[in-house]
Amino acid sequence: MELAGLEKISDFCWEIPPQGKMRVPVLIYGSEKIVQAMDQKVAEQASNVASLPGIVKASFVMPDAHWGYGFPIGGVAAYDPEEGGVISAGGVGFDISCGVRTLLTGLKEKDIQPIKNKLAELLFKEIPAGVGSHGKIVLDKAEIDKMLEGGAKWAIAKGYGQQKDLDRIEEQGCMPGADPQAVSHLAKERQAKEMGTLGSGNHYAEVQVVGKIFDEALAKIFSIHQGDIVVSIHCGSRGLGHQIGTDYLKEMVVCAQKLKIDLPERELACAPIASELGKRYLGAMRAGINCALANRQIITQLIRNVFSYFFPGIELPILYDVSHNTCKVEKHAVNGHLKELYVHRKGATRAFGPNNPEIPQDFREAGQPVLIGGSMGTHSYILVGTTQSEQLAFSSAVHGAGRAMSRSKALKEWKGKEIIRNLEQKGIIIKAVSERGVAEEAPLAYKDVSDVVEAAHNAGLAKLVARLDPLICIKG
Repeated sequence: MELAGLEKISDFCWEIPPQGKMRVPVLIYGSEKIVQAMDQKVAEQASNVASLPGIVKASFVMPDAHWGYGFPIGGVAAYDPEEGGVISAGGVGFDISCGVRTLLTGLKEKDIQPIKNKLAELLFKEIPAGVGSHGKIVLDKAEIDKMLEGGAKWAIAKGYGQQKDLDRIEEQGCMPGADPQAVSHLAKERQAKEMGTLGSGNHYAEVQVVGKIFDEALAKIFSIHQGDIVVSIHCGSRGLGHQIGTDYLKEMVVCAQKLKIDLPERELACAPIASELGKRYLGAMRAGINCALANRQIITQLIRNVFSYFFPGIELPILYDVSHNTCKVEKHAVNGHLKELYVHRKGATRAFGPNNPEIPQDFREAGQPVLIGGSMGTHSYILVGTTQSEQLAFSSAVHGAGRAMSRSKALKEWKGKEIIRNLEQKGIIIKAVSERGVAEEAPLAYKDVSDVVEAAHNAGLAKLVARLDPLICIKG
């Protein structure tokens, strides 16, 4: 990104002042190295987001940001319904509530080393992955509606997990206000056989070892220690979420035209929060969130079953589960007044600081765990939300490494078989449905996740707690 048009606020914050139709500035978080490497399209998209009605404070860009549909991925924006604020399907994204869940095992690396290959094989066998992958669960229309209303609570009632799991999931595992009737028949049809599946792209289930602790006190609160084995799941709402996005973007284009909402580009199609379409999309989007929470809950139990085969009696409690690609109603301070805002986080993680009532009681004094997934074969990280993040970006932080190269370009650069072999030499087992998919998700096709999380830490968006190193990665 050309820095000439940016004003430096600090070493890790840059501003594009309001110009043209922008109602608020754009604030970009990142080191100079990261910001320089960003596509100029990120600045253009974030500036367009800043022009939508009812936006509050700024259009925010996280250090992992890259070009997306309408909103940049890594974009955060809050809209005030009292000021004519809007909701945008492009500001949530197609993979609604894609997120990361991390499970604790109580094991050390030496415990899994003797059965590492067998563990990888069984995980790959038991967790369906890949484009259009189907699981063993088939839902009829009535059961899909119950799932869309109940989220992880529905999954637990079906035998996938325990009640105490809900304490460690955003929204206690079930997003209120979900409306299955606002979800199309096609979306439900696409999801009927996809529950308990990873899908493709950068989604994975990964066995990891805690490679480094940055903050011993916080790590202890999160029950993680040097050398611990954890398991992380990265996936979302599969075909249902994508179809919801597709369906409502079409409607929002028409709505914006009728209401004469001045859209900088068609991809920013939106509807007033208070409109019939806005309310209907919110109901469908919340149902999509519940679908993703139920999906991760089922996969959690599949992983527990595999570990129980090798380690009878093991529990694998949830450390935490975070969602990306959401719009949530939250209270934030604006000009000294607490206001109810609709916070879009597209490729961004909620990062509440200490003492927020939404945080589990066990973590209340520390802050919300922020789980950052790396790209295949690279580190992942655990951070914690800060009090400062509330003022910086409505309590938001990065969600991952962020792509640095398109999938088509990655295919020209690397071969999946070579990547698998190279990672195996480093002690990392990759089990994938498609070698093509592995090439598309090559580690170097993404930004350096260590640079990204360091920038988030230094900017005050979230605080580093621990680094996770991959041992086994299951991919589509």
